[in-house]
Amino acid sequence: MKARWRPLAAAVALALAGVAGCSAVPDPGPGAGSVEPADGEQTLTVYAAASLAGPISELLAQYASDHPEVAVAPAVLDGSATLVTQVAEGAAPDVIATANEATMAQLVEANLVAPPEIFATNTLVIAVPEGNPEGVTGLEDLTRIDTVLCAPEVPCGDAATTLLELAGVDLEPISVEQNVTAAAERVTSGATDAALVYATDVAAREDQLDAVVPDGAADVVNRYPIATLTSARAAGADFLELVQSADGAAVLAEHGFGTP
Repeated sequence: MKARWRPLAAAVALALAGVAGCSAVPDPGPGAGSVEPADGEQTLTVYAAASLAGPISELLAQYASDHPEVAVAPAVLDGSATLVTQVAEGAAPDVIATANEATMAQLVEANLVAPPEIFATNTLVIAVPEGNPEGVTGLEDLTRIDTVLCAPEVPCGDAATTLLELAGVDLEPISVEQNVTAAAERVTSGATDAALVYATDVAAREDQLDAVVPDGAADVVNRYPIATLTSARAAGADFLELVQSADGAAVLAEHGFGTP
């Protein structure tokens, strides 16, 4: 059986393909995720998938410490599809990291980024409240309880669609969220009984959530690409080098990400 929300994924994908057209994504506004540099000062702005909040923020802090001459903006964190749309519509970070290759491919095709590199991997788990009060053991259990999914146009939602279809589970979520952080927070807030999110999102909330690893999860792996924009300043290439270094790999591993 098919997950019922697959048609929405196709519709949104078509909308995103017309990156020059209208979009329901809010305008980030002038200067969003940027800093005002002093005269001659270098700057660094990074857009990253919401699931990368922990490691990217940590690596930006390390970069800022090592490069006091660079004004480092806080990371802009959101669903990959949202970030890609913002860049396609004119936002100009130095670096963008998405949670799957399909979203990054849109920027590659538009010649907005340099060739991307895969730097991390992630897999889905079922997030449940600590103690697993509903006794969830697998995907089929999600059909009898309130469950939240990521929207199908974002990487965690696309992966969830694939996983559910492979398992033959027909699931009607109570809501779909535009990024994985929002989906996980629906469980921590008590608004839902479970959510399909990344393993790293449960690990980041280990005092509130437990993870149930569903059958087939290891076969649905999200590969994370990172790239500098074609308009990037020198600091962008320097930061990308840090992410791909041994230090960067160690930080990613500490947050539960796998290696490519």
